[in-house]
Amino acid sequence: MLGYACEEIALRAGETLGGLVQASFGNAVELIVSVIALVHDEIDIVPESLIGSILSNLLLVLGTSVFFGGVTRVRQYFNVKVAQISSCLLALASGSLVIPAAFLAWAQGVSAAEQGPDVTALSRGVSILLLLVYGCFLFFQLKTHSEIYKTPSQEVPKRSETRRINSVKSSEAIALNPPQPFELRANHSSEQPETTAVRPAQATEQKKNEEKAETEVPKLRKRVAVLTLIVSTALVALCAEAMVGSIDSITEGGTVSRTFVGLILLPIVDNAAEHSAAVRVAMKDKMDLSIGICLGSSMQISLLIIPFIVVLGWILGKGEMSLAFDGFQVIALFLAVIFVNYLILDGESHWLEGILLCTLYTIIALAAWFYPENSSISGVVGEAARRL
Repeated sequence: MLGYACEEIALRAGETLGGLVQASFGNAVELIVSVIALVHDEIDIVPESLIGSILSNLLLVLGTSVFFGGVTRVRQYFNVKVAQISSCLLALASGSLVIPAAFLAWAQGVSAAEQGPDVTALSRGVSILLLLVYGCFLFFQLKTHSEIYKTPSQEVPKRSETRRINSVKSSEAIALNPPQPFELRANHSSEQPETTAVRPAQATEQKKNEEKAETEVPKLRKRVAVLTLIVSTALVALCAEAMVGSIDSITEGGTVSRTFVGLILLPIVDNAAEHSAAVRVAMKDKMDLSIGICLGSSMQISLLIIPFIVVLGWILGKGEMSLAFDGFQVIALFLAVIFVNYLILDGESHWLEGILLCTLYTIIALAAWFYPENSSISGVVGEAARRL
């Protein structure tokens, strides 16, 4: 319901604003889960859930969207400038997580208890800078360089339509140039240009009629779509609170680790609306909107939600909430950002790239399943903060 309402708004407001709305309301789940976990002192779940959401959007959601969109088409095109801007911002955000983790891991001559307050102060300063960067990005996207985001991408017909078009062209070519004896070719040579001049005009008119028939129109009124977004977000908030409360019951048996639950299971459930919406629009050859949902959501989490949670922990007196996330999570995020950046350089996508993205996500999920408990680097910061 949430994804359908966001898609309706995207049809009215355009793919740029529609993708921003989809990412914002989709990330409302992550924000609600993180705030509830922070208030309930489930500090270790917060970074795992947020990093897992970014990994899910970059690898699983984008991978399945590229795969299902490329199954019926030879290739798909998207706005490479917009995608590269998003990937650069994601690289900045991942770097802001690497630096506190490296500071805590390799600062020499200082004990872990003494490093904790310094890392917390560093995290708060970096969080404020990231919030400012996200504000600058919104101004860049919606005001100063909005024309970049309005550039349409090339559309590609489905494989069946491509075969039909090629078959029609071949039939028309045969009809326009039938095999004739040599004596008759000279007599009909003067009539042939008139026929070839009519055929392209008819084909163009037929193509315009087909495009009008395939043009999507909103089915919901604007107020109804906005109300649907609000109601569905409220329902998701109730489900999120119950989901956070059930983490202990899932992991108490020891079969499933808290790292796997926070990094893999929770993000998959949280991103269900974005997942369905991104795949649906990708299958309709709207790759700009699909990539805008995936990269835009990941960028919003890394530049807005994570810094906001750190600042909120500062306000609530949760000193253990910092940007010194677990080293395994930070490295996985950095690899995902680099991998996605390589795949979007050419501005094209095909189904094999979707397989590659999903494979990397599966590898990270397997590692999270076997990852040992109580190995989080943020636990050092939390212990040092609790001593103060």
